[in-house]
Amino acid sequence: MSVDRDHVLKEAAALLTRKATASMDEIARAAGIGRATLHRHFSGRDALVRALEDLGIRQLEQALDEARIEEGDAADAVRRLIASTEPVAGIMAFLFTENQLYEAGLNEGWNRLDARVNALFRRGQEEGAFRLDLTSAWLTEALYGLIGSGAWAVQDGRLAAKDRTRMVAELLLGGAERRMKQ
Repeated sequence: MSVDRDHVLKEAAALLTRKATASMDEIARAAGIGRATLHRHFSGRDALVRALEDLGIRQLEQALDEARIEEGDAADAVRRLIASTEPVAGIMAFLFTENQLYEAGLNEGWNRLDARVNALFRRGQEEGAFRLDLTSAWLTEALYGLIGSGAWAVQDGRLAAKDRTRMVAELLLGGAERRMKQ
């Protein structure tokens, strides 16, 4: 029987976004394969998580493309970006909190993603839309953290899925947008 690697990764991502501490046995069961088969494709949890990281980066790059973040008003572009991350928010939440990803150094894909999102926030600062006292790097981290937190809140039933995009955008932009002093 041929094993579809993308199917295994999709099932692993779905499980790990619900239960970050899932064992390789649980991941194999979720994918409908045996543990030995899982280990033939991924030598261990680290290898599986690295493959998930690559998948997550590809999915987030696609979300950035779909959001057209280089176009239009920066705040609207942030809203579009948050909305386009809806399908990948769970894997982002898992990856954002997976400490082992940083032990071997940062994946170059994260650098590409960060550069694009940082550029969006810098553009917003240059347009006068976003506060200058918050760095674009911090706003990028805040965005990732809020997307991840929103995914966990939806998963745990503390937030309705239909409200995630609006609530993440309002909280982030509410703190990031420049306000005129009265």
